Amino acid sequence: MKLSLLLISAASVNAFTPSSLSNVNVNARTASSTELSMANGEKRKATMKVLKKAAKSAAAIAFAGAAVGTPAAMAKKTVEVVETVEKASVLTTKVLPIGAAAGAAFVASKTLFKGDSAASDDVAGAVKQDFLEATPYWNQDDVPVNVYKNKAPFTGKVVSTKRIVGPKATGETCHIIIDHNGDFPYWEGQSWGVIPPGNREKDGKPHSVRLYSIASSRYGDDMTGKTGSLCVRRATYWCPELQAEDPAKKGICSNFLCDTQPGDEIMMTGPAGKVMLMPEKDPETDYIMVATGTGIAPYRGFVRRLFTENTPAGEAYKGTAWLFLGVANSDALLYDDEWQTVLKEYPNNFKLDYALSREQNNKKGGKMYIQDKVEEYADEIFNKLDNGAHIYFCGLKGMMPGIQDMLKTVCAVKEIDFDEWLKGLKKNKQWHVEVY
Repeated sequence: MKLSLLLISAASVNAFTPSSLSNVNVNARTASSTELSMANGEKRKATMKVLKKAAKSAAAIAFAGAAVGTPAAMAKKTVEVVETVEKASVLTTKVLPIGAAAGAAFVASKTLFKGDSAASDDVAGAVKQDFLEATPYWNQDDVPVNVYKNKAPFTGKVVSTKRIVGPKATGETCHIIIDHNGDFPYWEGQSWGVIPPGNREKDGKPHSVRLYSIASSRYGDDMTGKTGSLCVRRATYWCPELQAEDPAKKGICSNFLCDTQPGDEIMMTGPAGKVMLMPEKDPETDYIMVATGTGIAPYRGFVRRLFTENTPAGEAYKGTAWLFLGVANSDALLYDDEWQTVLKEYPNNFKLDYALSREQNNKKGGKMYIQDKVEEYADEIFNKLDNGAHIYFCGLKGMMPGIQDMLKTVCAVKEIDFDEWLKGLKKNKQWHVEVY
């Protein structure tokens, strides 16, 4: 049996943007690997201990490096990881450039032993995302709400702003990572308020707060618990008379956010809301997540917590998380690389379906909207809901009439009283809606 130890480095914080996180096995590998040959179980166990020590060392250095200087300075720092197994030279000395992003060792450990769950669990255990948990982890008694308010907002700093859609997407969507230094805790499913700079033209008063669903887990994209992310579509207005965008009618806050640069300050409020939280007490709960466009944001936090990060919730989870996303075309898909990685690694616990309105047709020959895609699996979804699954809807409020009309149609076919059925879901807290 042979295993390969991949020594992974991050040259800068940009190594931990969404696209590179999901493609770490492609983009973040360094030059070489050391083959480990094990003749028997005892030698395998000994080697696992060596790997765990190496992972812990790399993790400690990565976290330390993240706190000591600029990415350029930290990229020059190196550490030698030297381990041997008695009577077998199975591990050689390697030099690891240490980048700015904390959590490198954990990402390495998650891809290190793909296909070997026992080895993966052993090494992944070296770095856990468990330091921001309630006691027990599913207890929602102390969920933070409205810690920062309009009159006394929090000041966050932009780490990065990145366009995450292709050239043929209908509009621009950006992923924005914000540093809060661990002073602005939140839970998956909550929102941050953003107060854009400047004053309103009509009365000279400060702009009002805009809410955005948080697009990361409580640990942030770098898994340090000191950052959070937003998924923002730039709001523009196309003037039919001018046959051009009218800058006077563009979205104040979305354009501010999409135009931010690293180091820019953002005035923030919240965190807001509890309606989209995951009920984690029963680890076999199924989650049905329905989104249009940037409504995908809270589900990215869900999926990272359950599958990408080494959290107590993820370790315990035995249910199925089913994601439906509706967008115009393939170029408008959001975080597809991340979903595909999770789908490959957890095929029994994660399901993914897209509704591409300009590329797919529904069963009637019309455009494929989100309600049409969900309807394709109506029997399975209704069965899951009957067995306690929770269903979530997030996106533009215009999505809900179509969703509800579809559900009414399905209920009629099944001879179910829609109003009573929906009332039951709400009573059991299985129905979660956040639209804007």
